[in-house]
Amino acid sequence: MSDLAITGLLIAALFLILGTGVWIGLALSGVAWIGMQLFSSRPAGDAMAVTIWGSSSSWTLTALPLFIWMGEILFRTRLSNDMFRGLAPWVQALPGRLLHTNVVGCAIFAAVSGSSAATCATIGKMTLPELSRRGYPDGISIGSLAGAGTLGLLIPPSIIMIVYGVSADVSIAQLFMAGVLPGVLLAALFSGYLVVWALLNPGAIPPADRPMSLAQKLSESRHLIPVVLLIAAVLGSIYSGLATATEAAAVGVLGSLILSAAQGSLDWKTFRESLMGGTRLYCMIAMILAGASFLTLAMGYIGLPRHLAEWIGSLNLPPLGLLAALMLFFIVLGCFLDGISMVVLTMGVILPTVQKAGIDLLWFGIFVVLVVEMAQITPPVGFNLFVLQGMTKREIGWIARVTLPFFFLMVLAVALIWFFPQIVTLLPAQMRR
Repeated sequence: MSDLAITGLLIAALFLILGTGVWIGLALSGVAWIGMQLFSSRPAGDAMAVTIWGSSSSWTLTALPLFIWMGEILFRTRLSNDMFRGLAPWVQALPGRLLHTNVVGCAIFAAVSGSSAATCATIGKMTLPELSRRGYPDGISIGSLAGAGTLGLLIPPSIIMIVYGVSADVSIAQLFMAGVLPGVLLAALFSGYLVVWALLNPGAIPPADRPMSLAQKLSESRHLIPVVLLIAAVLGSIYSGLATATEAAAVGVLGSLILSAAQGSLDWKTFRESLMGGTRLYCMIAMILAGASFLTLAMGYIGLPRHLAEWIGSLNLPPLGLLAALMLFFIVLGCFLDGISMVVLTMGVILPTVQKAGIDLLWFGIFVVLVVEMAQITPPVGFNLFVLQGMTKREIGWIARVTLPFFFLMVLAVALIWFFPQIVTLLPAQMRR
């Protein structure tokens, strides 16, 4: 059977299983089992047990539940409300007002976690209930969070950049520097869209609070101090070298507990509810991760990503055509694999073709991260869509629909770095001097 036929069969199986209402993690595992049974010689049961156990017991994954718990603590105490009180006076003048807290919050937290799922879940726990309470439409609130949550992959530190740097023999420090301006660009595009949307839908945005003088704004900003201290503690522990990402997540949990206790908004009931809420959300994400890991293994045994990459390389396309084909390839691949697996399974085949086309490997690394970000919000298996579905209990199709404008903004970002490659190369060039 051809690779195209296998791909079509597995996509059809995935849609069919998801359509029956089976949990997402189990659906991914089911498709992986079908693929291994039909197109691989390795016993599927043994592979499933080993892979699911391995993905579930990973130490590096410990940062994710800790960051989610931190978000739950902030959400259930006064800290998240204080963050809005401090930000509100400064964004009230912008069309879209408090919707911009999704973008700003995700951009800041992306520099802490390096994970799209952790960024989306943590910021969502703080912003979505508050935006809903203040009367902002659910569609634009959830859509902007799904899009901005992907910044966790682009703004350093980023695990995918490390994996790509090792695969392509590119300086990881330069990759981190190269991701800064595209990350700012993408955040600006998201905020720009919110401004345009608000201007086109003026009746959907709640009225602005009373005007404030500069002194009053500065006075209200004192409510930001606890959250700023918390972010500074997490970021500072990472960038000073005192803590790993996992240890920094533990610092974040401890800091949020101390700050909320000092404010008098932490009691036993809040502590228990935050712990149980974080556990429920992480268990949902962990099941998806386990299913995705098994599907990744199945794809590796079938050889589908490698064969498709070889086929694209054999087309001898010009640089722009090659990048367009690779963008489509990674978006389709995102239906089956997580971002790191996409890089690991395909770079060995794709990089020689990219080099032959005269494309700078440092620039290509940022391109790869951007298209992997797109895959995070591409149905049916966009990871951020699943995280938000677990948080909001909305239909996956509805979430995908309200997120679609932000997908096209990422396509625009790719076009901008193609026509203006200095957006990627400027900071690394300064670093080399």
